[in-house]
Amino acid sequence: MKAITRVLMATGLMVTATAASAHAGHDAGTGFTSGLLHPMLGLDHLLAMAAIGFWSVRQSTTLKNSTPLFVIGGMILGAAIAWGGMSLPGVETGIALSVLLAGILIATMAKLPTAVGGSLVGAFMVFHGFAHGSEMPAGAALVAYLAGFSIATLALTFVGRGLGALMQKTDNRFGRVLGGVVAAIGAVLAVA
Repeated sequence: MKAITRVLMATGLMVTATAASAHAGHDAGTGFTSGLLHPMLGLDHLLAMAAIGFWSVRQSTTLKNSTPLFVIGGMILGAAIAWGGMSLPGVETGIALSVLLAGILIATMAKLPTAVGGSLVGAFMVFHGFAHGSEMPAGAALVAYLAGFSIATLALTFVGRGLGALMQKTDNRFGRVLGGVVAAIGAVLAVA
């Protein structure tokens, strides 16, 4: 029970710290620090990554174990697209829809085949990675920034996975309600 309380408190603190403004604090440092903070300071990024981790717990062993690779792969691909000067239409909509769909996946307890689930996660993360890449502060060291947002992304994914594993041992209603809340926030982000 102490572990559940700790995870819920940590999650609450992260969400509380980000609720005032979805993308504030990008000038909080350069390189590694900026990259590390970017996913943590955007409610949309925080929810999507944690929700994907939460959802992955109930997937096949292959999908569950490969989800962090799909997350990081999509993030790096999206950032590379931004850094390469290419455009990606509908980035903010894609990010909002990733939160909405991740919430729906949790609420419905949907189990997807590895190829479908991995492709969906990778596609979600391309939008997030593009946003991270395009919002890199001027003068930031690319490799340091990449390392920072990669570590933060994985940390959020594993926090979600930890919460999902704890919730797997309890009543499924909590997961369904949590998924519904995440989906509702995604819907609000999509129309905002």
